[in-house]
Amino acid sequence: MNDINRKPEDASAPEETLYQGRWLRLRRRGRWEYAERNNPGGAVIILAVTPEDNVLFVEQYRVAVQRFTIEMPAGLVGDLADQQHESALIAAQRELEEETGYRCSRVSFVHEGPSSSGMSNEIIAFVRAHDLVKVSDGGGDVTENIVVHEIPRSEAGAWLVARAKDGYSIDPKLFAGLWFIEHAEVFG
Repeated sequence: MNDINRKPEDASAPEETLYQGRWLRLRRRGRWEYAERNNPGGAVIILAVTPEDNVLFVEQYRVAVQRFTIEMPAGLVGDLADQQHESALIAAQRELEEETGYRCSRVSFVHEGPSSSGMSNEIIAFVRAHDLVKVSDGGGDVTENIVVHEIPRSEAGAWLVARAKDGYSIDPKLFAGLWFIEHAEVFG
């Protein structure tokens, strides 16, 4: 297949920065506008299942959507001043403990892809946390107010649908995460 002929005419136009913020910049290339993360590592979503077979979810208010959200533990890779070159696997361990209070003995890469390919260049990695041990209450850092939910794996999908009916914003990637948990053998 000759992909060159399928690219938009202005896909190789010069890039210009429309706005530069602390965490994001708004860019334009030809007629296309999109956001870029200032951290080169992207983001990570952690697939975490406790020894009791509960899936870990976190709840927090997200200003961008003006709603409480249900998410899997997640975070930016390399967003801390002393961690600019950390891997998604290291970020996953850090974020898991910070947000949920669980520590894991190891993590494994599952899959990665764009968070919203028409709007951003951000790449999100799904990482599976193994052998979880509760070490603190979690709740995030001093800027966050995270509530941790431990939901039986067999009820997780229905629980998410019920939270959506309650008015929570539910990221569709959570259902992909549940699929990844159930089909771990596909990813090694």
